Amino acid sequence: MTTTAATEPSSDAPIALRAAISVEAIDHLVLTVRDLEATLRFYCGVLGMREERFGDDRVAVAFGSQKLNLHVAGAEVDPHAGAATPGSADVCLLTRTPVEGVLRVLGEHDVAVEVGPVERVGATGGLLSVYVRDPDGNLVELANQLDA
Repeated sequence: MTTTAATEPSSDAPIALRAAISVEAIDHLVLTVRDLEATLRFYCGVLGMREERFGDDRVAVAFGSQKLNLHVAGAEVDPHAGAATPGSADVCLLTRTPVEGVLRVLGEHDVAVEVGPVERVGATGGLLSVYVRDPDGNLVELANQLDA
């Protein structure tokens, strides 16, 4: 494909103006875990996600239109991250459950709150967040979007 100088962004244009790909959403992320059953108990039993089994003994936890694929450390599915390590993730999950309800459920399941509730800024605006750790030590931010 040939372009003319009039249609090409200049080399000093912001990177977003030069991008050829337009990413619109996250479909899934992968967590490397030590203990699959403990991970399922946390994400399904505490956070209310759905367990999904697919392919050749693959496992994920799903929520909304996204999912977290789970790879057991030492038995990762190829291809995988260059340094697939349990406990290296830091993720923010939006919830419709008010933070007071989140705190109640966490308490019922003896999940320690590391920080919160605190106000933060997310991708689309303000958040009221609570931070916990999953069984592998991943930092999980559970957040309510604040009205503008």
